Amino acid sequence: MSSPLDDPVADESVTPLPDEPVEGAAAQTPDEPVDDAAASTPDEPVAGDADQSSIEDTPADDAMKPSLGFWSRISTKLYVGIGGAVAMTLAASLVGWFSFNRVGDVQRRVNEGSVPELVAAFGVAQYGGVLANAAPSLAAAVTPMELFQQSQQIDQTVLAFEERMAVLEQSDSDDAGVARIRESADTLIANIAEIRREVSERFDITEQRTVQQAELVNLRARVSDVLVPALDDQLFYTLTGHSELDASPAPRSEHFSEDEVFRYRRLAELEADANITSDLLASAFALDDQTLLEPLRERFEAAAGRIDRNLLTLQGTQFHADAAPIFSRLRELGLGPENSFDLAASDFTITQHHQELLDQNSQLSVTLVSEVDSLVSASRDRAAEATTASEQAITTARTLLLAISAFSIVGALFIIWFFVGKALVRRIALLSDWMRRMAGGDLEVTVPITGRDEVADMAATLEVFRRHALEVQRLNLVEQLASELQGKNEQLEGVLAELQKAQDQIVTREKLAALGELTAGVAHEIKNPLNFVKNFAEASEELIDELKELLEDIGDNISDDNKDYVNEIASDLTGNIERIRSHGERADRIVRDMLMMGRDSGEWQLTDINDLLEQHAQLSFHSARALDSDFQLDIQQDLDPDVGSLKVIAQDLGRVFLNMVTNAGHATNDRHRAEVAAGNTGFQPTLWLSTTRSNDHVEVRIRDNGTGMPPDVVEKIFNPFFTTKPTNQGTGLGLSISSDIVRRHGGNIAVESEPGEYTEMCITLPVEAPLEAEQADAGDSWV
Repeated sequence: MSSPLDDPVADESVTPLPDEPVEGAAAQTPDEPVDDAAASTPDEPVAGDADQSSIEDTPADDAMKPSLGFWSRISTKLYVGIGGAVAMTLAASLVGWFSFNRVGDVQRRVNEGSVPELVAAFGVAQYGGVLANAAPSLAAAVTPMELFQQSQQIDQTVLAFEERMAVLEQSDSDDAGVARIRESADTLIANIAEIRREVSERFDITEQRTVQQAELVNLRARVSDVLVPALDDQLFYTLTGHSELDASPAPRSEHFSEDEVFRYRRLAELEADANITSDLLASAFALDDQTLLEPLRERFEAAAGRIDRNLLTLQGTQFHADAAPIFSRLRELGLGPENSFDLAASDFTITQHHQELLDQNSQLSVTLVSEVDSLVSASRDRAAEATTASEQAITTARTLLLAISAFSIVGALFIIWFFVGKALVRRIALLSDWMRRMAGGDLEVTVPITGRDEVADMAATLEVFRRHALEVQRLNLVEQLASELQGKNEQLEGVLAELQKAQDQIVTREKLAALGELTAGVAHEIKNPLNFVKNFAEASEELIDELKELLEDIGDNISDDNKDYVNEIASDLTGNIERIRSHGERADRIVRDMLMMGRDSGEWQLTDINDLLEQHAQLSFHSARALDSDFQLDIQQDLDPDVGSLKVIAQDLGRVFLNMVTNAGHATNDRHRAEVAAGNTGFQPTLWLSTTRSNDHVEVRIRDNGTGMPPDVVEKIFNPFFTTKPTNQGTGLGLSISSDIVRRHGGNIAVESEPGEYTEMCITLPVEAPLEAEQADAGDSWV
């Protein structure tokens, strides 16, 4: 017999558990008594029980009687083998633990020392370069917003730089090198702050110069407005003697005198100097060479001095009063506090200082990178030393682990060959084969296994289990039969439920048939009295005509008043009889429709769908008006002329249209009454009828603006005898019958509704008639 190691099937065999019966074998139930042998643990010696008379004479009982020696137990041998393996594993674990601990210390020193130091150093170099490169961008900012954005980026870079610098200062790096890096970094950051301050100051200067430029343009215009008219007036007076056009001319000796010519010359000099000072100030605003600034200032001072002297000679005149404030402000722009030349000089100074700071920042960046490179080199050396120590520890641990592993493998092979293979696996294979045969249903086989260990104890226990399994097998067979019987009972109950459902359907169909017969009978009984009413109405009309002829024959014997009175009565009788006959004919049409509804469905025939819908809509409307004179309904039609005729059962499909239009009328009437009760008189009950045709089907839509339906009601409206109306107003069969009729025609009904808003019924009918229409001569008509 092959062992489980050689037979793959042996690995799949499972011993049945006490509470899991296996097909063909019986398992011990929890309610049965458990033998001492079966309940004993593998580590405890099993002795025969004198009270178990049913098995005390069997070989299995004899095998369980001797107690197991400590060293003969499988558990003891397993404990020893496993203990040795655990000891070797523990030794290997200790070696690995000490090795990994040392490697971890080295790695921790690298991670906590060298790596953060390297990362911080690289970060310092990176952000230092960013700060050095950000300074020119900051100095080149042309708007306060751009300065603000650049400043925010620089502030974020400074924060990141300070974080890396703090890590670097806390590391074991060279303190002198870190101090030099800190000094360079502080200088770099201070220079950037100085550039930021001066750029902001330059913006203020630029704003002041812009204001002064605008004011210079204004002053030039004001000078022209004052000086040009004064020159023209003075020249005109000097040449003509007229100070005003309508005044008398002055004597020539007075207007062409040396004083007047001298005054005209002073005005001309003022105009020239005003132009010179304005041009000098404009040049100062556009100047890009600092060396030209002082000559411009000196020329402005000379021109301003001439203006002062010329104005002094004109003191006391109206021109002096008008022009003096203008020239004074022009002088302040060039020589006053915060004048244009000083602002230009400040701008040149800031630009020059920016260039000096940028050059210094470039040098500081180079110094910073050089110092960081030195720190990185030292950190790499320390990391290399730690890596070497870690590799040595790993090599030592690897050697020890290889030795321990080799010894463990040799010991394991010895245990597998001597103990597991010879003393355990072969005997367990026999026991496993016995258990598989028992699981297959062979409960008569026995395998005597000798020995004084747990395997022999298991064999004896299995023998006791086999005996109990024979008894339990019979009990399981009874339970199986009971389960099959229960299944048959459940099937019968299901069949009974289906029979009851079929019976309910038959009762429903009988009710529908009785309802059709009742409708036909009632309509037939009503039709006879209507015929009498119609006939007697026609006879009464003939009698009235004879009465009128008689009155004409004897008209001379009756007074005119009586004759008019009799004619008036005859006219009233004629009108009343005409109404009786008209409404009788209308009632006769309704009765005929009821008879058609109560009879069999009729034949399949081509029917104009639009006409059928319109006729039954009008029939429903007039029926409702006959019952309730206050009933109102505005019927809006949108009928597709391309719908044409379909092969249908006209009576059945007309019943569907009649039912749905009637329901729509009830819904709109209910809402109308509710709106009127609430004080809303503007609501108009409306019904929309529409038809459309596509390639393969026709759609008929019936929509109303009535009370609508909630979703739970929409789900049930096609169920037989389901209605939301009072008991005396509806049977709940209308929509159920309508659904059956539409399905018989191969179509379907879809419902859309919104409570309090609308309800729309969409009837879809196929263009091609169903198979039943082609076989109209076979079978009874469907009602």
